[in-house]
Amino acid sequence: MIEQLAVVWDFDPVLVTIGSFEIRYYSLMWAAALLVGGWIFAYFCRKEGRPPQLADSAFLYIALGTMIGARLGHCLFYEPEHYLLKPWAIITEIRNGGLASHGATIGILTAIWLCSRKNKVSVMWMTDRLAIIAPISGALIRFGNLFNSEIIGNTTDVAWGFKFMRLYPNIPVEAVPVRHATQLYEAMCYVLTFALLWWMYHRTDAPRRRGLLFGVAMLGIFLTRFFIEFIKVDQVAFEQGMTLNMGQWLSVPFVLLGLFSIWYSYHRGIVVEQPAKQQTTKTTAQKILKRKK
Repeated sequence: MIEQLAVVWDFDPVLVTIGSFEIRYYSLMWAAALLVGGWIFAYFCRKEGRPPQLADSAFLYIALGTMIGARLGHCLFYEPEHYLLKPWAIITEIRNGGLASHGATIGILTAIWLCSRKNKVSVMWMTDRLAIIAPISGALIRFGNLFNSEIIGNTTDVAWGFKFMRLYPNIPVEAVPVRHATQLYEAMCYVLTFALLWWMYHRTDAPRRRGLLFGVAMLGIFLTRFFIEFIKVDQVAFEQGMTLNMGQWLSVPFVLLGLFSIWYSYHRGIVVEQPAKQQTTKTTAQKILKRKK
């Protein structure tokens, strides 16, 4: 009998251990996602004549919004019976894991609204630019999930399946089931979504159609999530037997929001952003008032 082909995945998720403190690749992927996102947004600000202070402010707001939203999303969407009874565990048990991408998205959108008000810039301008960043950040985090051997797929007989050895300690490799590497599937789809959005930003009129980039990002991210959930192991017990699991139900509103955003962008038409001109006009007015004095 020919043994089934598979990738034997036995990756140690811990990079460094110092006493009881561990530095994991998953944490590094989260840090990389935030740093890469901050670098790309700073690039958009420079390219479009926005002040560098906007990039610094956005990084702080988005980092906090992402982490707080991801944590609250997991606690309230997937384990509400535990965390509503012990709300302090949202913080004290954070080392036990539990971050949700849908919660992170809500946190990011809230952070964008607050940051845009503080810096007096268009909410949709920020949303469209950060929407380009979201897929590549999501891909990095999914690589972190792969390093952790978590969020795995159902059993399969495909040649590119993975044997997640760390989930089956003390079991011979031939007895470990082959599963879909759903983390890798999602990461690849997110990279393709990022490539499409990057091309749209540089080669089309999408940056001048408010909501278009955001809408495409929502479809790319959450349609990917919706369909891959069909071959993914349920994350919590209450999802067993559900036609659509929690991740799919939570993805539906974002897919609808993406469709509406694309429709709105074409219904509204092209909007020309001229921050540099506005700044020049203000400076000229100040000069006129100074002369009158």
